[in-house]
Amino acid sequence: MSETTAPIPPIQLTQDEKAYAGLAHALMISTWWIGPLVTYLIRKDSRFVAFHAMQALLWQIIFTILYFVGFAAWFALIISTVALHPQNAPNQSFPIAVFIAMPFFWLLIMGCYAISLTLGIMYCLKAMRGEWAGYPVIGRWARKIVGI
Repeated sequence: MSETTAPIPPIQLTQDEKAYAGLAHALMISTWWIGPLVTYLIRKDSRFVAFHAMQALLWQIIFTILYFVGFAAWFALIISTVALHPQNAPNQSFPIAVFIAMPFFWLLIMGCYAISLTLGIMYCLKAMRGEWAGYPVIGRWARKIVGI
């Protein structure tokens, strides 16, 4: 006869913990990494809040790095286009590569903002319901950092 073990009862979360966890995700939309960092530092004693704030913080760090790399690539394109364009050419035309690449960079930046907005809203609602929902890859990193 095999014994079945009862599932471990979930930790009872307070409304404060749910609110702070949701706030970490909501603040990342408007304050980037500062809101989740402040939330993490204020409520790191709660594993639930620390987990959600760390996820939002890690996403914003990755997003900020991608943002600056994208702008560095954009400025490198502009500088290289202007530097390689001959100034004294008789049939001087404006470097068209800047105008061709601009929509792609704009779409990339707006796509990243849309992803960040979607993640912020989705995981804010999940945290407010008391779910231990994790971002696809970042959730595992946050669990390791927080110690869950």
